[in-house]
Amino acid sequence: MDGQQAVRLTEEVWNEISKHAQDTFPEECCGVILAAGETEQVHRLKNIQNKHHALDPQTYPRTAAIAYAMDPLELDQVIRQGESKGQRLKAFYHSHPDHDAYFSDEDKAFASPFGEPTYPESAQIVISIYNRAVKIIRAFAWSEENNDFIEIPIDRT
Repeated sequence: MDGQQAVRLTEEVWNEISKHAQDTFPEECCGVILAAGETEQVHRLKNIQNKHHALDPQTYPRTAAIAYAMDPLELDQVIRQGESKGQRLKAFYHSHPDHDAYFSDEDKAFASPFGEPTYPESAQIVISIYNRAVKIIRAFAWSEENNDFIEIPIDRT
């Protein structure tokens, strides 16, 4: 994704991802936004961080209150189903309950497990939520020039 280009979110998508963050508070939510032309679709994904933590707390010391993990099989299935309908992966999103909307080192590690982003054309959206009230939503994109994720504007339509 061009690091300087804004990501466009419709009011419907903005409201849907905000509602997802509210529904899962005080735990982090996660999901993806697929797009085909002007049509966008939000897919809520399960945050399996608590399952990881329960099975192996040494490797996964953080709970879903401060981390998220998407089920890779569920993610792959949603992306494949979307592609079969002509949709592309527009963005990942997740929430930060009781924290600001920033792209953390853990977020970067998820987006770039091998040093390069797995989906460089997709935006990364972070929702800051306090007491079930969305404070701010920010977007980040991979910048080849910076060799890092940088904040980009959100164009709300």
